Amino acid sequence: MGALLWSLLLLLHEAKGFSGDDEDPEEVVAVLQESVNLSLEIPSNEEIDNIIWFSQKNLATVMPGKEGQRVVLMSVDPRYQGRVSIPESSYSLCISNLTWEDSGPYQAKVNLKTSQLLITKSYYLHVYRRLSKPHITVNSNISEEGTCNISLTCSTERAGRDVTYIWLSSQDNANTSHEGSLLSTSWRPGDKALSYTCRVSNPVSNISSRPISVGSFCADPGYPEKSSMFCFLVKSLFLLLLLIILVVGVCISQAWKESEMPRERKLERNRMKLRKKGKSSSTPV
Repeated sequence: MGALLWSLLLLLHEAKGFSGDDEDPEEVVAVLQESVNLSLEIPSNEEIDNIIWFSQKNLATVMPGKEGQRVVLMSVDPRYQGRVSIPESSYSLCISNLTWEDSGPYQAKVNLKTSQLLITKSYYLHVYRRLSKPHITVNSNISEEGTCNISLTCSTERAGRDVTYIWLSSQDNANTSHEGSLLSTSWRPGDKALSYTCRVSNPVSNISSRPISVGSFCADPGYPEKSSMFCFLVKSLFLLLLLIILVVGVCISQAWKESEMPRERKLERNRMKLRKKGKSSSTPV
């Protein structure tokens, strides 16, 4: 009767272990395409028969090595082939080159030789991508009262899940923050121009944008474009004025030459007449 009761208790314990309801799983966070260790500690006074790792189904079986030798990894799930290993002097499971599909529940079941107990440990693996530097998009408009209303949008490529957005600004030597990817603010000429920085974070990374000064978008909207256009117009007018002066100068020069030609011809004719008269007066009678 006692042996039967013990067997029933053992079966209940194993069923409980396989369901993973015996304990809250350890939350493990890892980075996409990197490695993670699912740590497993076993009392030194216990002798291991084998360890079975599960993820949805049987992932791998670990057999203790002979004295002085490393443990043996057997029966690996094809999805993890070439990506799982057991670190030296450890029974922990190392998974490398993580994919999104590796996220989920894991469990280690340790069968002991020294006792008829089954040790279980549960995990839940979360895989995240490292975030890239965020980008800020600015939209602004000026109201009839002269107030510049500004909308800032913070975004990062392939953000994924569990991303937190925080806006940081420095005002009166004190840092203020605002949560969310969108930030609305206003500015009026004469106000202190505040700078805003967006910081994005997830469980494996955090990174900030370059600071954005809102005053630069409101003090003179479109100033760089206006300045460039003004310079272009000034240069165009200057070149046009030079062209007009050149044309007028050519016309005046041409007119002067044309007016001088008849006068020169008239003077030439007068000289010829005088020469003829001089010759006739000097002829002997």
